[in-house]
Amino acid sequence: MAELLGDWAAGHGPLYRKLGAAIGNSITAGELPAGLRLPSERDLAKLLLVSRATVVAAYDELRGGGLLDSVRGSGTRVSAAVRPQLAGADGQVPGGRATSIFQRLVDGPGQVISLARAAEPAAPQLRDAFLDLGRDDLSDLMADAGYHPRGLPVLREAICDHFVAQLLPTTASQVLVTNGAQQVLGLVARMYLTPGCTVVVESPSWPGCLDVFRDAGARLVSVPLDEDGIRPDALAKAFAEHNPVLAYLMPTYHNPTGALLSANRRKRVAELAAQYRVPVLEDNAYAGFPTLSGAQAPPPIAAFAQTHDDAQILSVGSLAKSVWAGLRIGWVRGPSAVIERLARYKARADLGNAVLDQALAARLLPKLTDITAARREVLLRRLHQLQDLLATHLPDWRWRSPEGGSALWVELPDTDAQVFAQVALRHGVEVVPGSATDPSGGHDNHIRLPFTLPDADELVRRLAEAWADLRG
Repeated sequence: MAELLGDWAAGHGPLYRKLGAAIGNSITAGELPAGLRLPSERDLAKLLLVSRATVVAAYDELRGGGLLDSVRGSGTRVSAAVRPQLAGADGQVPGGRATSIFQRLVDGPGQVISLARAAEPAAPQLRDAFLDLGRDDLSDLMADAGYHPRGLPVLREAICDHFVAQLLPTTASQVLVTNGAQQVLGLVARMYLTPGCTVVVESPSWPGCLDVFRDAGARLVSVPLDEDGIRPDALAKAFAEHNPVLAYLMPTYHNPTGALLSANRRKRVAELAAQYRVPVLEDNAYAGFPTLSGAQAPPPIAAFAQTHDDAQILSVGSLAKSVWAGLRIGWVRGPSAVIERLARYKARADLGNAVLDQALAARLLPKLTDITAARREVLLRRLHQLQDLLATHLPDWRWRSPEGGSALWVELPDTDAQVFAQVALRHGVEVVPGSATDPSGGHDNHIRLPFTLPDADELVRRLAEAWADLRG
């Protein structure tokens, strides 16, 4: 319910009217279907941290508009007479664990400080590469037919070189260029998943992947992490007990914890993938972020599977995090036969990425080490500033400094982060609670706190005010 309502408290006007409007939008969009029993006034007031009178007034308005019915003994329900509009008619992204994240991308930042995304402006090297492309390559590119479903050959070769530098020999037939790392998830889901199948995921994990797998009808089995990433013993147990058709892992700078999977654990994951014949999708989209602890990231899991013929490892990468989110270039590396099948799904989806974007990426990929080195100092400075501010103004909060990535994984003591998120919204901050990353409930008291903002003073000031409000 809270996910669907989003930042309902923003804007002007009485709280009860804004709450009623948000619930009404979810009803007319079909996200709260006819006959659904809504939370009691008391329960919803507790969840949203508002007075019961606010919820009572909001429900009364919705009853007056014919959207809700109340029957003694059966609670408040969405009226059976409601006929939803076309899906998404209210402008909202369809429901799921990542609803608030994707909705913020659609709506833009607005007046709130949004923690729904952790993105940097474009790397300065992008401008020079763009100008060089126009001067040197544009004529030849324009003479090309423009259809490359597998990816522009020069970019696929650059991706091969990128993997070779990570001790993973790769040929062009093993590479597919995609529209960011997110498209890989969709393509893989279409190829591997069927309703009722099982997918192993980390706990916590990236909410966007959870939604993709759920939409395909998969049942999710969560495997816990520790400070060094996924636990191989728990992964082996999940493989043995649940016979999954796929495992989705983030070994390099895990999102949201920032953990880095060691070389020994990567080797063990590759062995388990071969032993149980479970395809592993390793998402290394954050590998383009610099290491923050000084530890060097090991090679991809696929590099440890080269002696295991039965191990099917798909390695995902992207330039969105390291260069610019506006350059929607990602890729997946895997066995040639698998890539051939994925390429057919890709061709059916969009006929291939934009050629100019791919040519630009081919120029930037060899410079990735220099780009990340330059960003390391900036991110380290911002990380230290954020941690100092939190230690000063929110000393009760707990976190572990990440190995890499772009965010802190913060534990709120004795607090439901979903409830805190509602209070934070009224103080002008949009928080992603841990419940979005872990449907099992194991991280309901966590929030993801990016350190990509140029100045964290105002963010921490608002968070501290929200925390004091909640604790008061």
